Amino acid sequence: MFIESMSLIRPSWLKMKIPSGENYLKVRKTLQKYNLHTVCEEASCPNISECWGVGTATIMIMGDVCSRGCKFCNVETGKPFELDSKEPQHVAEAIKDWNLRYVVITSVCRDDLPDEGSKHFARTIQCIKSECPNTVVESLIPDFSGNEKFIETIVKAKPNVIGHNVETVKRLSLSIRDLRANYNQSLKVLKYVKELDSSIFTKSSLMLGLGESEEEILQTAQELRDVDVDIITLGQYLQPSLSHLSVKEFVTPEKFYQLKLDLKKLEFLHVESGPFVRSSFRASDVIDLIMKNTDKSS
Repeated sequence: MFIESMSLIRPSWLKMKIPSGENYLKVRKTLQKYNLHTVCEEASCPNISECWGVGTATIMIMGDVCSRGCKFCNVETGKPFELDSKEPQHVAEAIKDWNLRYVVITSVCRDDLPDEGSKHFARTIQCIKSECPNTVVESLIPDFSGNEKFIETIVKAKPNVIGHNVETVKRLSLSIRDLRANYNQSLKVLKYVKELDSSIFTKSSLMLGLGESEEEILQTAQELRDVDVDIITLGQYLQPSLSHLSVKEFVTPEKFYQLKLDLKKLEFLHVESGPFVRSSFRASDVIDLIMKNTDKSS
């Protein structure tokens, strides 16, 4: 069910749409107004047309230059700029303009900062909750070098969902991610979030097509469940440029569907699995589940 990628020609199921539409243009205009960045653009996400077309986006804070250099990522690596102290409020105002029910906030890594940007991230969440009290907030965080104090800062800001991506299976992690990241550290981040606040939903994501085996995928999913991760997404890795890691396999839609059925058996609360699935793909599909949980805990 895996197709070897010996050329740059993508299978028919991996053809992408050209971004267009009224809502797409509205989102783009608002981003320009507030000088904001999105992971949709910076990471060349294949779902930008669909997501922006319905007026949603994953906003990337703390600049568009990452202090780390993962071999799969299209976000620029280098020396990041100084933080914009007005950014948290600008993000909240943009979300208010869109009148979103659900928003995903993510960031570049900021190893250059004393707190790795955790306070800035938390302030952004707090501003959104203040300006948009009815908006469900998902924060897709870096590992903050596993620093429990920094992770606690995010948890205390009370986002509804905290996501952190293991990205790939344990065997491939060192060869794919920046050396400052590691598989076990990512598991510890997700575990610590749940230990601090069990009411927060946790989420992680895997890229497929980098040479992992089906057994490794299922083992990774099990290890995520072992630390009480609630939501998991699986998607196809697509090579952003010739300087990035090459694709080893194109996984068929049928295989993605079978993996979704297998992962549901592990009792995740929500599973997304498909060629174009990314960490934030259809994130708002879990909104009813989140609101139901919020009502119970209030």
